[in-house]
Amino acid sequence: MTARRAPWGRITLAIALIASVLYLDLRPEQLWGGFRNLGRLYRDALPPQTDLLPAAARALLETLAIALLGTAAGFVFALPLGLAGAKTISPKRLFLPARLVAAAIRSLPALLWAVFFVILVGFGPLAGVLAMTMYTAGHLAKLQYESLEGLPSEPFEATRATGATFPQLARFVAIPEASNLLLSQLLYIFEYNVRASSILGFVGAGGIGFYILRYLQLLQYDGVLTLLFVVFVTVVAIDLGSLAIRSRYLTRLPTSRG
Repeated sequence: MTARRAPWGRITLAIALIASVLYLDLRPEQLWGGFRNLGRLYRDALPPQTDLLPAAARALLETLAIALLGTAAGFVFALPLGLAGAKTISPKRLFLPARLVAAAIRSLPALLWAVFFVILVGFGPLAGVLAMTMYTAGHLAKLQYESLEGLPSEPFEATRATGATFPQLARFVAIPEASNLLLSQLLYIFEYNVRASSILGFVGAGGIGFYILRYLQLLQYDGVLTLLFVVFVTVVAIDLGSLAIRSRYLTRLPTSRG
């Protein structure tokens, strides 16, 4: 009979969880107090401020524009980083520095990038676009080089045997082979950026988050509910549109020939 291994992993995890709860001083009465406050929130937030919808629509258009421009610009920077960071096709002198650059960019969340660019360029949507560009470049590059490394190696080896250079491998093999994955990742990051852009206004980087913060500070929860509802409807619409694009371009099955 083999001796049973001591469950040190589970014991360590349990100790870490208990220590975290004690360190954060989490108490059940706080949670119950939150449930009681739901009644007050319900009374203050309903009915929503429907007269706020025109201003919410304008702010939402600014948020969508920030997300779209940031996603597009971030993709332009991410693709070279992703290609250079794929060690299966990139020279050794390239893939490690490319990964370090992507990791450095990725180390800051979008909100902190927004704070940084607000300091540099001032309040407004430009800071939001730059923040979303940096966030997109770092995260999308990681998704891309991991996807490229998962591709079959035969096309790369065959093309490399002909004396193809790294740019030729990237242009004629890597991008065509990974086109479906690249499109799927681009749609995913755009969906995320719309949600992330909704709070960039908290630090003055434009978009609907500025209005959400203002109504929160004024304790006008009916206005907050209206703005959140607009964001929710928009995100659902984008998810449905993304699903349609994926169904059209990413899930087509080969037709059988009789």
